[in-house]
Amino acid sequence: MPSTKKITVSVISDLTTDQRVIRICTTLQLMGFDVMVIARSFKNSLPLDNYSFNATRINCIFRKGILQYAEFNLKLFFKLFFCKSDYFLANDLDVLIPNYIVTKIRKKKIFYDTHEYFTGVPELKNSHLKRKTWKFFEDWIFPKLPVVYTINDSVKNKYNAEYKKEITVVRNVPITALPSKSPLPLAMQNKIILLLQGAGINIGRGGLELLKAMQFLPNNYYLIFVGSGTQWQEIKKERVALNLLHNTEMIDKVPPAKLKEYTACANIGFSLDSFNDLNCLYNLPNKIFDYIHANVPIIATAIPEVKRIVEDYNCGICLTNYEPQNIANTILDLVADKERYNMYKNNCTTAAKELCWENESKKIIDIYTPYL
Repeated sequence: MPSTKKITVSVISDLTTDQRVIRICTTLQLMGFDVMVIARSFKNSLPLDNYSFNATRINCIFRKGILQYAEFNLKLFFKLFFCKSDYFLANDLDVLIPNYIVTKIRKKKIFYDTHEYFTGVPELKNSHLKRKTWKFFEDWIFPKLPVVYTINDSVKNKYNAEYKKEITVVRNVPITALPSKSPLPLAMQNKIILLLQGAGINIGRGGLELLKAMQFLPNNYYLIFVGSGTQWQEIKKERVALNLLHNTEMIDKVPPAKLKEYTACANIGFSLDSFNDLNCLYNLPNKIFDYIHANVPIIATAIPEVKRIVEDYNCGICLTNYEPQNIANTILDLVADKERYNMYKNNCTTAAKELCWENESKKIIDIYTPYL
């Protein structure tokens, strides 16, 4: 009987909220691979769950800037160099360099999952040197990668235009599960719950605009943020400055199972990525599919991939103007139109049957089966 093939997976997230990595690694384990994930430990990291695969974390001294990437990648390099593994899977550009070097030295196979158009993130927009540095490494390595897959057609087409490579699309869709609601505190009960969730509530993700929209809504509306991100603290401060503590709540990131309970409580789910940054423009957030699976109508900015899903399945509204007043008006109009609102909810139920990991995981199985 042939020995089990081992694949070592790298990601710079803390893993616990990275549903894409968890789903893919679970699928690989079910296929028969021996999977080990190497992630990163943060001060606010949640405990690792009881996954079907093995997982460990790297502790880092530096928490931001170029030093955090340098430290993590150096420690990752030595872990990868000395680990016993047949294959290596890198998740995003910020872990690709040590993976690529190790696989060249050890003559091993590398797989690459690019979760976004990395050099288009807003954090690099005003830092020409940082963007140029990341682009240098991407230009060096990307054309040499034998197997690449990504999250949507927009990112695929962008990389195809730059590198002329064959790339598979594997979307961030959830595993089908019956929605289970989390008990809401008294202050949130009998309210119309608005929800923005995600571990990447960063600049350009619409968090501040949605918060400011609450100034134009009646007291029976309640906004919940669940997650984390680079703009999290700024939103917290603005929440106090705008005197919105009575009708908004900020819940730090929670495990995926708990997040689903909050999602199921929402009346409207939001995804408000900017049109001004390439990474945001090409995004297709997990939250879109999470809302659909919870039968929660969506209000989203009309970035191409999100617009396609929302309009194809007719499960929400797409905005070209996400100024706070316009967001508020759109919310009020949707809630007032009960027939349209219920239609969106019903259409979410239909969409969830197609947009699920049970279907999407077949692409992962096709990619990795030849290497078992």
